Amino acid sequence: MYVIGFICTLGASLGYGLLLSLTQLAFKKVVKRENFKAIMDMIIYQSIVATCATLLGLFASGEWNDINKEMQEYEMGKASYVLDLIFIAISWKVFNIGCVGLIFEISSLFSNAISVLGLPIVPILAVVFFNEKMNGIKAISLVLAVWGFISYVYQQYLDESENKIENRNTLNVTKEECNIRG
Repeated sequence: MYVIGFICTLGASLGYGLLLSLTQLAFKKVVKRENFKAIMDMIIYQSIVATCATLLGLFASGEWNDINKEMQEYEMGKASYVLDLIFIAISWKVFNIGCVGLIFEISSLFSNAISVLGLPIVPILAVVFFNEKMNGIKAISLVLAVWGFISYVYQQYLDESENKIENRNTLNVTKEECNIRG
């Protein structure tokens, strides 16, 4: 089961990265507009496709029959169950708007780096507020998420430093050409 879980997790990560890259490609090649409406259109179309796929899977698997039982067994009651689902949906939409906005303004790579930076927050909050134990898997995932973000920031720093050196060299060559001509 661990192997299947690992493969599914890896596939989900690859799919999410591909989704971000395809969103950026769609902005450049298909949408070709630079405004908030373009971001909202992109989110709405992605959400419609995702909702249809989820509902298709829910009904095809027969799990829709278990929803009422799940709601009955929820510790805090039916109303809390529904409110949890509503607030989770709202939170994901806000997250989605932020991710697509980052893709629109900067890049899909930056959006993914910021998303990965947020991943360790949930286990840390669970340890602090719900007294969960910090086990090895949580610690490793925390370290990998922070390491990935730091790697991204460091690469951006190196690229920026290289650009500054190239700009200085270009300015020096231009000044020398002006001095020779003048």
